[in-house]
Amino acid sequence: MKTMTKGAVALPLNEILAGDCIDVMNALPENSVDLIFADPPYNLQLRGDLVRPDNSKVDAVDDEWDQFASFAVYDKFTRAWLKAARRLLKPNGAIWVIGSYHNIFRVGAALQDQGFWILNDVVWRKSNPMPNFRGKRFTNAHETMIWAGKGENAKYTFNYEALKALNEGIQMRSDWVLPICTGHERLKDDAGDKAHPTQKPESLLHRILVGSTNPGDVVLDPFFGTGTTGAVAKMLGRDFIGIEREEAYRKVATKRIANVRRFDRDALQTTTSKRAEPRVPFGQLVERGMLRPGENLYSMNNRHKAKVRADGTLIGDDIKGSIHQVGAHLEGAPSCNGWTYWCFKREGKTVPIDVLRQQIRSEMAN
Repeated sequence: MKTMTKGAVALPLNEILAGDCIDVMNALPENSVDLIFADPPYNLQLRGDLVRPDNSKVDAVDDEWDQFASFAVYDKFTRAWLKAARRLLKPNGAIWVIGSYHNIFRVGAALQDQGFWILNDVVWRKSNPMPNFRGKRFTNAHETMIWAGKGENAKYTFNYEALKALNEGIQMRSDWVLPICTGHERLKDDAGDKAHPTQKPESLLHRILVGSTNPGDVVLDPFFGTGTTGAVAKMLGRDFIGIEREEAYRKVATKRIANVRRFDRDALQTTTSKRAEPRVPFGQLVERGMLRPGENLYSMNNRHKAKVRADGTLIGDDIKGSIHQVGAHLEGAPSCNGWTYWCFKREGKTVPIDVLRQQIRSEMAN
């Protein structure tokens, strides 16, 4: 167990807190959480039992925690927990809320009313959805997630390159095809029944946490259930805070998370954006003697050359300026990435100057 002191209040990291989520959140220090993942009650409004064509009963969500007397009561609850959640988020924090058609539109409006700034809605398309047994509506094959920043100007975390790598080098889209919980992942209680009717798959939380948090970030789940958020956070080297009022769910979650092994440090690293890497001026290569004043650089296509000057600029036949300006002029192009355009020669071999930049970046990271 680890704690972090925020003002005079200790942040209970990697704990499952018992109680009403609104009361517990209001007791935690403000501006202390990097990300919130919320899977609130959907207010399914089920009327009577749901049965299959063979007359067997479907184990649907009919628990007391999903019962609300009216839309007005549900909206009041939604506004209250979102207000408490926003207070906890750091200025650059963000929130994910998942829901179905029963509640997600009401939650979305409440998010905007509270001052959150919606970044995306993401459709989780279930590859193995439960069929519609009555045959009176479409098979409900997806749920909707809303991703929002604390405010319009929040500098939220988005690990674009890591998500792209997860998707075999293709930009991650806002429709995610992932299976629901089945088989060994579906947790059971002591009686052998489903421990929770709406347990979310670890694959879903893996993608969310890899994409919108970094190792060491604090992730809060105010509707913790059987602890999927905590289990994945622990694996990925994030700290979590869970809030759950139902003792049975806390018991299952505690046992589950105790059996989770955190990935080693190297495995936690993800692909970073080029923009996120430390800036290295070309002149630093000259200052450190990696390139010498008077040394020639050659274009990748070997059509042009320019000479390095002591101040980190280049001079060609009729142009002088930065590695980018000279490259663009020689190619007659509006712009040029000098780091990938220019090369130097060592022992008869042509080497991109970007190799030297990456060497410096590696030193800065160690």
